[in-house]
Amino acid sequence: MFVERVSDGVIAPVLDDLQDKQVLNQDEAENVRAERRRAKQARYLIDVVMRKGLKASTIFIQCLHDRDPLLATELGLDASSGAPATVPLMTPSPTAQTSAAQAQPAQCEEWIQKCPLAELQRIKKSEGNEIYDIFDPKTRTRLALIICNIEFRYFKRRDGAEMDVENMEKLLKELGYKVEVKWNLTSQDMAETLKQFAARDEHQTSDSTFLVLMSHGVKAGLCGTDSKDESTDLLLNDSIFSAFNNKNCKALMRKPKVIIIQACRGKNEGRVFVSDSAGSPSDDTSITVLSPEEYEDDSVEQVHLESDFIGFYSTTPDTMAWREKKTGSIFITRLTEYLRKHAWNCPLEEIFRKVQNSFDDFPRQMPTKERTTFKKKFYLFPGH
Repeated sequence: MFVERVSDGVIAPVLDDLQDKQVLNQDEAENVRAERRRAKQARYLIDVVMRKGLKASTIFIQCLHDRDPLLATELGLDASSGAPATVPLMTPSPTAQTSAAQAQPAQCEEWIQKCPLAELQRIKKSEGNEIYDIFDPKTRTRLALIICNIEFRYFKRRDGAEMDVENMEKLLKELGYKVEVKWNLTSQDMAETLKQFAARDEHQTSDSTFLVLMSHGVKAGLCGTDSKDESTDLLLNDSIFSAFNNKNCKALMRKPKVIIIQACRGKNEGRVFVSDSAGSPSDDTSITVLSPEEYEDDSVEQVHLESDFIGFYSTTPDTMAWREKKTGSIFITRLTEYLRKHAWNCPLEEIFRKVQNSFDDFPRQMPTKERTTFKKKFYLFPGH
């Protein structure tokens, strides 16, 4: 709403105020001013401030109140606490007040909006068998893996990627996952790390997993740290899914497996941001077709080789993914933001759709869902 409604005449003085209060440094402020379109300035400003946490966000809200109190009020922002204001236009009954409070997420002091128990119970009751089971947080052993390549022998450094890891790690921990982070791996090391992670005993008592991979990339896959072109030291996309299919990772059978990939899948020209591109993709890149012999024949039942996956890529095939040198990639920034705001009452695929829609103001890149075999809705229910 801020991005849609704020005017040029408000952005400039708010930017000055944030510099005076040392929320933004000179470079950050200049990066905002360098954007020509008002919506892009507003989006960039919000992204930078939110990355700095609650104190920075509270100062920003106070500055907005000073410069445009009407807009701040319309957005429901309370200048004194940094929290959304809760002044009703008419006083509801005590019963209505209780119901409304139960249905709303915990406000502002928390980095991620938690799901109230009443909302969790409502969703479970209304959607029943249409949603994936969530295990008891007291006994479940959720695991998540982040692989991030920053330093390469032949390619330029992926500046800003550290911020992506920091934000994704914090997000996944808030969602109840024990997060393991691996840095600067060759394709062989990445494949071995995925294999070992898929074999972890904790998956038996987990209800889901997240795999986040960030590197330079081409259409066929992700670059290892020794990659020198589009055909050397590559982790193929197929191998990621293969490591966690129902043949190789039985512990996660019928459980949601979320694969997030931040990497280029092609190469084009750019001017402001740093791209995660290693080179031009091969036009004749093909996907391996699995033979029937690769399917497991179970004496009790037969299952799909690949199911309950969702892949969320930073960009469509043959195009670039963009990363800001200081604040990280646009994709990971917005994905983190939308999961923080909407995981409390939206299934994962709906949140991904919201992220895609947020790129209407950035036509150079469009995140895409691929290889999705979810058979149910996956609610994360933060706090449960």
